Amino acid sequence: MTTAIPNTTQDSPLPPAATPETVLKDVFGYDAFREGQGDVIHHVCNGGDALVLLPTGGGKSLCYQIPALVMQGTTIVVSPLISLMQDQVEQLLALGVSAAYLNSTLPTDTQSDIADKLINGKLDLLYVSPERLLQFGFQQTLKHADISLFAIDEAHCVSHWGHDFRQDYRALGQIKSRFKDIPVIGLTATADAATQQDILTQLQLDAPLVYKGSFDRPNIRYRVMSKYKAFEQVVAYVKQQDGSGIIYCNSRAKVDDLHAKLFRQGFRCAAYHAGLDTDEREFVQRQFLTDKIDIVVATVAFGMGINKSNVRYVVHHDVPRSIESYYQETGRAGRDGLESEALLLFDEKDAARVKQWISQGELEDRNQIELQKFAAMEAFSEAQTCRRQVLLNYFSQFSDSACGNCDICLDPPKMIDGTVISQKVLSCVLRLQQQAATQYVIDVLRGKQLKRLQEAGHHQLSTYGIGKDKSDSYWHNIINQLIHKGLIRVDITANAALRLTEAARPVLKGEIAIQLATPRLEFKPDKKAKQAPSNYDRTLFMRLKHLRKVLAEENEVPPYVVFSDATLVDMASKLPTTKDTMLDVSGVGQTKLTRYGDAFMQLIGDYVNREA
Repeated sequence: MTTAIPNTTQDSPLPPAATPETVLKDVFGYDAFREGQGDVIHHVCNGGDALVLLPTGGGKSLCYQIPALVMQGTTIVVSPLISLMQDQVEQLLALGVSAAYLNSTLPTDTQSDIADKLINGKLDLLYVSPERLLQFGFQQTLKHADISLFAIDEAHCVSHWGHDFRQDYRALGQIKSRFKDIPVIGLTATADAATQQDILTQLQLDAPLVYKGSFDRPNIRYRVMSKYKAFEQVVAYVKQQDGSGIIYCNSRAKVDDLHAKLFRQGFRCAAYHAGLDTDEREFVQRQFLTDKIDIVVATVAFGMGINKSNVRYVVHHDVPRSIESYYQETGRAGRDGLESEALLLFDEKDAARVKQWISQGELEDRNQIELQKFAAMEAFSEAQTCRRQVLLNYFSQFSDSACGNCDICLDPPKMIDGTVISQKVLSCVLRLQQQAATQYVIDVLRGKQLKRLQEAGHHQLSTYGIGKDKSDSYWHNIINQLIHKGLIRVDITANAALRLTEAARPVLKGEIAIQLATPRLEFKPDKKAKQAPSNYDRTLFMRLKHLRKVLAEENEVPPYVVFSDATLVDMASKLPTTKDTMLDVSGVGQTKLTRYGDAFMQLIGDYVNREA
């Protein structure tokens, strides 16, 4: 990563008397605020506190970046990760904004230079960690500076009810007591009702404006598949995708294993987790941001605050521990508003392991909170109704209409009488004395000629081969459904052996009938959502992407820092060939027009004339 010291001698993109509206247009290149943004920004510019809840990609950053450029003084942004700071600052510098980040990775003389710029009023925004902000020495520096606003990004980290609670964030309430007259804005994409209230309490916000935008990300298609042969499923899925993707795993070992397998298959991919040294992690992140690699296989250590706008899909190889985590991680897809996907591979054995890990935590109260959150995640994974409704309902955004853009809506489950099918499975588990794991039960059902079955005498069981007409994946799905329905449980203390519950008895006896969903065993990429794609010239779009890549390499910045995919789509639709028409393109402000406009207008002009 390059050290982010702003060029304070560059011409400001702002007029002398900037307003939120002029900053929005001249700096960021947008004609109008999104719903709620304008109210928050004007409230903060007038000295008020605020709490902003907006989805990833919903425009949270503008809620403090625009006040930073309108108000006199420097805005201090508290951010939890170095990579997040670097990414934000790089994009601001590309817009002509005077911004920097301050952390322990910078040389001492660089830190001193940035502190001097802060004291001398030469910075619009300064990004710091919560630890840095709370240091006595840094607070003394702040007292000699003109501070206009404190912005607490990822504010859910303040709350012990939040999914990502951090002790260092807990102390940020000190800001209001030490800097009484300076407004504070908290921002998060993931907070349920209890977390929201706790944020307000912990940050000690004074009569704050609370803006809660829609949690819906309509451009993301949510899909869940029963996990049976995870690697083959991941390969089949990724081969159907275009563009960049992130694959999340629950452990470093899984990340390394999956990455190695994908790499051998020829995918442009890299691994990312906390076990790698800082240089390796920064290299991987840079390769991903600059489109040198297509896939990052990662633990949850990767992605928070990454503003790469053209991530087209996110895969969860393992089930996350909470709806908040899932929502935040899937939200890294489609930040540009274009069509994207989120795939979750769900397996009850994984779920049982997660519950065991949570239960082994040292703090009993915290364990109970996390178990409740995981139960909601399981309910989402097992849902037979619109997944978006389940997701939004969790965040108290109640919806009574199906979304039309999730696997359940696009391919509704077909229900069948599953009584006989269930009896085959339950009987097989019973005859194996409830000592066998899922795959072994399936091997018996399918009558496989395996040495271990022969040696155990299980080829002589009455259930041997009674399910040979169906595939492994079919039976995996059926067994998972029976676990969901409470007829079978996974005993994680006995090598994930399947055990029958009391509820299985009447089913085995034929006293009650069971309805099951026909298993989903393959991807159906041809199914499209209701929304029609934007009407733009795709050939021109690809040429614009190539030009962007060339300019990005020349300027040593990620391609999306030049222009986002959404901006290129708008160009390919509007075909601007003059400065005025280029400024009508969403995402083109004065600085980017000056830096890149001529090259793009030339390409579009040549293309239009050639096609005429």
